[in-house]
Amino acid sequence: MDSKSIIWIGMVCGSLIGSFVPSIWGDGMFSMSSVIFTAVGGFAGIWIGFKISR
Repeated sequence: MDSKSIIWIGMVCGSLIGSFVPSIWGDGMFSMSSVIFTAVGGFAGIWIGFKISR
């Protein structure tokens, strides 16, 4: 598998997981904390995908 596609998969999975984290404490899917956690999860997924692809 190409390193680009591994990084993309990491970004998508991290963003999805990050967007569901605020629902643990009852915030909505379109709250500000959900947007922030989506971005943090996306960056973490990119970083993990980069580390895996190297």
